[in-house]
Amino acid sequence: MISKKNHAGEKKASMTRRDSHHDYTERRMYMVTMVVEGRYPVFGRLVGDPFTERGTPNEPRIELSALGQAVEREWLGISRYFPQIEVRAVQMMPDHLHGILFVKERLPVHLGQVISGFKAGCRKAQKALAGAEAGLALEAAEPLLAENRRTRGESREAAEPLLAENRQMMGERREAAEPLLTENRRTRGERREAAEPLLAENRRMMGEKGLAASPQVKALPSRNGSQPYRPLFAKGYNDLILRSYDELAVWENYLRDNPRRLLMKRARPDWLRPFFGLQIGSQTYSGIGNRQLLAAPKRMAVHVSRRLSDSEIAAETARYLEAARQGAVLVSPAISPGEKHVMRAAFDANLPTIVIMENGFTPLSKPQGEQFDACARGRLLMLAPWEHHNEMKKITSEHCRQMNLLAMEICSHPSS
Repeated sequence: MISKKNHAGEKKASMTRRDSHHDYTERRMYMVTMVVEGRYPVFGRLVGDPFTERGTPNEPRIELSALGQAVEREWLGISRYFPQIEVRAVQMMPDHLHGILFVKERLPVHLGQVISGFKAGCRKAQKALAGAEAGLALEAAEPLLAENRRTRGESREAAEPLLAENRQMMGERREAAEPLLTENRRTRGERREAAEPLLAENRRMMGEKGLAASPQVKALPSRNGSQPYRPLFAKGYNDLILRSYDELAVWENYLRDNPRRLLMKRARPDWLRPFFGLQIGSQTYSGIGNRQLLAAPKRMAVHVSRRLSDSEIAAETARYLEAARQGAVLVSPAISPGEKHVMRAAFDANLPTIVIMENGFTPLSKPQGEQFDACARGRLLMLAPWEHHNEMKKITSEHCRQMNLLAMEICSHPSS
C-alpha cells in the first residue's frame, strides 16, 4: 500500500479546488465548468445522431430551454461587467456548462467573484422567467375563468327560487326548535359554572408546564408556506488554467464535441464505462471497451521482435492487417516499436483491437480522445491485469514478458 505523501495536502472536491500557487487575478486563460444543483437537466435537451458527421442537419446538439438561453446570454455578457475579460466560448449542456474565459488584463477581483456575479445574474433571470411564465399561464387561463364565472352566475340565478324556499323552511324549523335550544343553553351554562373551580386548577397546572415547552413551540416552522432558497448552480466551480497555447484548440474541440460524447455515452453505456473483475484464464482484469471482441472466433496475438528492420516490420504489419480484415481481432500490449506500428495501423484502419494496459482503471476512468470514438463504435477493448496507480512506473522486461503471455492466453482461452 502506498502511503499519502506529506506534501499532498487536504483532498478537496473538484468544484472547490483551486491552485493555491496561482494568482486568479492575473492575465490568463481558464476553462470553467459549473453544474446545476441536483444535476437536473433544466438547460435543454440533447438531440441528433451521435454517429453523424459534424456539420450535417442531424449532428448532435442541444436545444436550449428558455432558462438555458438566459444562462447562455449571461455568460456571453460577462464582459459588460468585467471589460478585462474576453469570453472565448461556451457550451451549454442539459445539466451543466463549460466556458472559456480570457483574462486580458489584471482583474480587480478574484476570478471566483466573477463567477459568483454570473451565478447571481442567472438566478435573477430564473426568477424573472418564473414570474413571466406564471403571468402567461394566468393570461391563457382567463377566458376559461371568465366562462366559469358566467356559468356559475347563471346557475345561481336558476337556483334562486329553490334557495329562497329552502331559507324559508330553515327559518320555520328554527322557530319551532327555539324553546329546546334555550333550555339546552341554560343547562350547559349551569354545568360550566359547576366545573369552573376544576378548570381553573387545570389551567394553573398547564401554565406551569407550558413554561418549559415554550422554546419548542418557537422552534416550529412558520406556516406561511414559504419555500427554502434553492440555488440554480451547485456550490463552487471547476477551473483549468491554460499552461500551453496548444491546449486551447484541445479545449475548444472538447466543448464542441460535448453533445456528441454525451449522446454516445447514452447509446453505448457498457462500452464507455469501466468494468472490474473480468476473469480470463488465470488472470482477473479491469477494463473499458467492447467485451464482445473477446468472443471473436479468431483472436491473434501480435508479437514483433525488436530485431526486425523497417522493411520487415512493414511486411509484418501487412500480414497482421490482412488477418484482421479477414475477421481476426488483434491482441497486444504494443510494447516494441514493431508492435506499436502494427496496432497503430490497425487502429487507423478501423479494425478491431484488444490492448493490454500496464496501468489499471478506476471507477471514474473514461476513454480519452480517439480511444473514446473507437470504444463507442465497438472497435477497441482495453484490459489491465493490475490495479491502478498514480505513480510513473518504468515497465520492466518482466512486465513485458508477462503482458505478452497474457495476450497469448486471451487468444487461446476458449471462453473469452
